Amino acid sequence: MSTEALQRIFKTLADPTRVRILALLDREELAVQELMDVLGMAQSRVSRHLGILREAGLLRDRREGTYVFYRFTAPRDGAWRDAWELARRELASDPQAERDGAALVRVVEARADRIKTFFDNVGPEWDALRRVFNDDALRARAIARLAPAKLTVCDVGTGTGVLAKELAELGMRVIAVDPAPRRLEAARAYLQKEGFAGEKEGLASVELRGGEAQALPLADAEVDAAFAHMVLHYVPQPADAIREMARVVRPGGHVVLVDFVQHDVESMREELGVLWLGFPTEEVRRWLEAAGLRDVRIQHYASAELPATFVASGRKPQAL
Repeated sequence: MSTEALQRIFKTLADPTRVRILALLDREELAVQELMDVLGMAQSRVSRHLGILREAGLLRDRREGTYVFYRFTAPRDGAWRDAWELARRELASDPQAERDGAALVRVVEARADRIKTFFDNVGPEWDALRRVFNDDALRARAIARLAPAKLTVCDVGTGTGVLAKELAELGMRVIAVDPAPRRLEAARAYLQKEGFAGEKEGLASVELRGGEAQALPLADAEVDAAFAHMVLHYVPQPADAIREMARVVRPGGHVVLVDFVQHDVESMREELGVLWLGFPTEEVRRWLEAAGLRDVRIQHYASAELPATFVASGRKPQAL
């Protein structure tokens, strides 16, 4: 490696702010505003450092509507890699890095709090709002990915329990999970009215559990399949939710996702409280594969009135 190339490495990583930014983006994908909140710095200063790091090939950015999210891309070049490992080791005993980590937790928690507040305010009215998602057709596509009856399945982000009820009607035992108390109350009332809060005519009951998608209240390998139907765009850390779904599925079982393909309909943030404007399906594929799932399949569905949607699924390998 040339002296000039070495100088570039040292110059890039010699600035403590840039090292702090890399450490944060190594843990979490963040928007500029979120980095400003963690670092306590003005946008111009944060953006300048991001530009330098991006030019050095250390960042991957993703545009979503008017937002740009950044993620650290681990260097493959030997000298860059060694220099970053040295910088990261030094951070382990740095009080500022510890404070940054605590601030990062608060920023990520704030994402989740915005969604909880939205759904607590919406409560039972969610059934009216969800019609914008073309729910009936999407649920049918998701259910079609499952095997026949007598499975135990997890409905992640059950909302008011509509999908849980449809799965139970097929003879499945359903564990329905949602983080919003008001929605759980609405789901319980709806399922009791429909007769699926307990055994009825041989069909399995629906069990309601409070919990987050990134920390599902299920044991390892507890279910045969896990659904996230129009849920990921409300999850602060979608990749973590997919890993959790893979964790709770038994070997040979399936994870099924239904959501929007990445789009630019900004009004959904305000009207529907979404965190993400859909997802690039190749990124969804990477998340599924990174969670250890195989036989990943993704199908796209166009819509004249809504952003395009996808149904993705992956299978957990059988234990050896």
